Amino acid sequence: MVFANIEYLLLFLLLIPYIVWYVMKRNRCDASLQMADTSLYAHAPKSYKNYLIHLPFALRVITLTLIIIVLARPQTTNSWQSSEVEGIDIMMAIDVSTSMLAEDLKPNRLEAAKEVAAEFINGRPNDNIGITLFAGESFTQCPLTVDHAVLLNFIHGTRTGLIEDGTAVGMGIANAVSRLKESKAKSKVIILLTDGTNNRGDISPLTAAEIAKSFGIRVYTIGVGTNGEAPYPYPVGGVVQYVNMKVEIDEKTLAQIATTTEGNYFRATSNTKLKEVYQEIDKLEKTKLNVKEFSKREEVYRWFALAAFFTFLLELLLRNTILRKIP
Repeated sequence: MVFANIEYLLLFLLLIPYIVWYVMKRNRCDASLQMADTSLYAHAPKSYKNYLIHLPFALRVITLTLIIIVLARPQTTNSWQSSEVEGIDIMMAIDVSTSMLAEDLKPNRLEAAKEVAAEFINGRPNDNIGITLFAGESFTQCPLTVDHAVLLNFIHGTRTGLIEDGTAVGMGIANAVSRLKESKAKSKVIILLTDGTNNRGDISPLTAAEIAKSFGIRVYTIGVGTNGEAPYPYPVGGVVQYVNMKVEIDEKTLAQIATTTEGNYFRATSNTKLKEVYQEIDKLEKTKLNVKEFSKREEVYRWFALAAFFTFLLELLLRNTILRKIP
């Protein structure tokens, strides 16, 4: 807690002579009723009023104390110091073609990718992260942001069928590059996850990789899917049947993309392996970001003013009822 008018706290010094005056006055006061002998009252029980006789004065001191605090304007403050934190700018390019519904990863490739991506985002609170989705074409689902709550909502809402089907790897990279090219961060990264081979789009994957390289962007590619065949849900007459779909990942192209941009290529054949891939990427070089100090203050004098009002009211009540003096 801080005080906007801290000089008013000097008024506390005036309370010292006031308290001294009260004590001396009590010692010098003359009895209202004089008696020749008080021995008869030596063993008489004392009334509870004897113990409350100084309460009105104590309440007045408390009231004056609270009034001085109100004049000093107490404020609560939330402040952050200037510091440096580590972070990078990351665009996550995620394949949302229908083949991502294959269930070689549980519950399927897309849901497994979403779960691991969410864990990755939660583990990097200082990073600017965005999301690009691609299938037959590509679009930015969420631009670079540090508001990871919003980002996670977009991740959880990701599904197939949002865009035309297909696998436009080059377009996914190009879209992510367009979001990173103006970034001032030292480290700019694209994490591209796909389960297929490029078969759509106006930009080839290797051309997109060269564009990324020209902007100093590293691309980490992930081929997701088991070896051989994977069970794929195929609806027939309102009933879901499973067919074995051959896993075809263009690992050569994905590796070339990573090599061109000084990134790495990873193969994730299971949920566990996919988590390990993101853990490896989590060890990327980090860039120092300056966090500026700021302070937010809130006035809290109202609570002290309210307390002063009630203590003053209680003093008046006591002085005019059970502790009322007879002149």
